[in-house]
Amino acid sequence: MRLLVTGGVRSGKSRHAEGLLLPPHVGPDIPVTYLATGPQSDDADWRARIDAHRSRRPATWRTVESTDAASSLWDADGPVLLDCLGTWLTAQLDEMEAWEAPESHWTEALDERITDLEAAWLATDQVVAVTNEVGWGVVSEHRSGRIFADRLGWLNQRLAASADRVDLVVAGQVLTIKGGA
Repeated sequence: MRLLVTGGVRSGKSRHAEGLLLPPHVGPDIPVTYLATGPQSDDADWRARIDAHRSRRPATWRTVESTDAASSLWDADGPVLLDCLGTWLTAQLDEMEAWEAPESHWTEALDERITDLEAAWLATDQVVAVTNEVGWGVVSEHRSGRIFADRLGWLNQRLAASADRVDLVVAGQVLTIKGGA
C-alpha cells in the first residue's frame, strides 16, 4: 500500500501519517522505518520541530536521516514513513545548485533522481510519504520559490498517480481524495 499525505505547513499531515503506521494499521511488533529527509541544522526552531516529531513516534521505530530517499527505501525492511518530499526536493536542488543555475544544467539530473525515487516508492510494500501542498498560494516573485513550487507540484502529481490512496490534511482534518478504506 502506497499512501501520499499532502497538506499545508502545520496542517497536521505528519501526525496523520504517523498514525497510519501505528496499530491497528500495523502490527505492534512490526518495525517501522521513519525516513527523515530534512536538513541537519543548528537552528533552534528547526531542532524543536524535529524533537516534537521524535517525541510522538514509538521508541521501536527506526529513524534514518538521509537525503538519498531512493536508496533508503530500497534498504528498508517493513513499513516506511518518508517525511517529507518537500525537504527531499530542497536537498536535491541545493546539491545541484539549481537555485541560481540555468535549468538546462540540472533538470536532467533531477529527473533521474525523481525516477529513482519513484521506482523505490513503487517497490516498497508499505510506504506513507508526506508532502507539502504548494498549489494554493501565490506564484512566488522569486525564482527559487517558483522552481520549488513547480518541481514539488510535478513530483506530487507523479507519486499521487501511482499511490493507492491520497489524503489531504487541512486544519487537522483529513479528506481522502483518492482510494479509501
